[in-house]
Amino acid sequence: MIRIHPFTALRPSFEDAPEVSSDPYDVISTSEARERAAGKPKSFLHVVRSEIDLPEQTDSYASKVYEKASDNLQAMIAGGVLQRESQPSLYLYRQIREGVAQVGVVACVEAEQYRSGEIRKHEKTRPDKEDDRTRHLLATASHAEPVFLCFRDVPDDGGATIYSMMEADLQSSPLFDFIAPDGVQHTGWCVADPSRYVSIFGRLNRLYIADGHHRSAGAERAATASKQVDQNFSDTKEYGRFLAVVFPHDQLKILPYNRVVADLNGLIPHNFLAKLREIGSLEKAGKGTPEKPGQVLVFVAGEWWLLTFPESSINRNDPIASLDVALLQDRVLAPILGIGDPRTDSRIAFVGGVRGCEELERRAGDQGVAFSMHATSANELLAVADADEIMPPKSTWFEPKLRSGLFVHEFERIQGAKA
Repeated sequence: MIRIHPFTALRPSFEDAPEVSSDPYDVISTSEARERAAGKPKSFLHVVRSEIDLPEQTDSYASKVYEKASDNLQAMIAGGVLQRESQPSLYLYRQIREGVAQVGVVACVEAEQYRSGEIRKHEKTRPDKEDDRTRHLLATASHAEPVFLCFRDVPDDGGATIYSMMEADLQSSPLFDFIAPDGVQHTGWCVADPSRYVSIFGRLNRLYIADGHHRSAGAERAATASKQVDQNFSDTKEYGRFLAVVFPHDQLKILPYNRVVADLNGLIPHNFLAKLREIGSLEKAGKGTPEKPGQVLVFVAGEWWLLTFPESSINRNDPIASLDVALLQDRVLAPILGIGDPRTDSRIAFVGGVRGCEELERRAGDQGVAFSMHATSANELLAVADADEIMPPKSTWFEPKLRSGLFVHEFERIQGAKA
């Protein structure tokens, strides 16, 4: 059974929330963060991108960066920018992008359930990024940014779902309600009766990481490091839990993660297109997104083409091999363009679907080739996680992103705990 926990939140006031909230640490560079936080002392970027308050040449992974994050967080608390709630609670968080809403429960989940696989993952994590998140957590003694989780919402015997419970609770006065610079509306509420959610989540046997694999891994490592040196360990310690927003999986908006290769691996466009015709049907097309799985839009030499893989050649029972990103890698990128490992090959770049086809055309230029993908579905994501498999790199791009600084979970600082 899945266990969620109310927590004593740090959060901004209704008035300060728009100024405090920020992009998450991993979607903008240091230079972008410095620019966006300029003249905004309340911006949470001073916590999640604290190197912006140090000299420009500072290594982003230097110890003083994590110390600065802790100092900045404590200053925001002392200055009243972040206020500590009087009691543990659960919250609801709604995002509306282009008229489409998704609503999730803000709660703490257990690092132990991440270890056991009850909170399931679908991506590999990099040790250096895990180290970074673990060090940030231990330095600040807080989960400053929530992990994006999802669940299959199954009705109970009376037909009630978690989402129907959430809908009823959206009628109260919000804690914050604002539109971010990217046009997404963010609204939050406090749950009146957290025990109902704790109980109904107990009917689930799995949660799934949608976005935030490194934050999850870092939270588990911080919990383990704290437990190992805590002489007064108990299962109720806050460091054994981490902050998450948990959404019904059918509300997730997944955009494609597109690809651009810098060159044609020695081929001229005519010969490259001929090779594509050997593995599927190819026809001229307009820019956009493929209409269905098994298709890829290809931009080369100033023109768009639609490549369709034969359905009879796709094993739909294989949750990995049937993904469009896998079909492209196995049939085009590796054998034709020589991209053996897309994680390390400098010739390939990945472009989030939110950036549009114009960005693909610009990056491909006259010498390269761009691929506009059909988006991976939430059901495909869950099928991979259920099979205990790992998705190919850059398979999903989630929009909208969770804003940072709206909810912070503090935990015990244990002397001697190290990343």
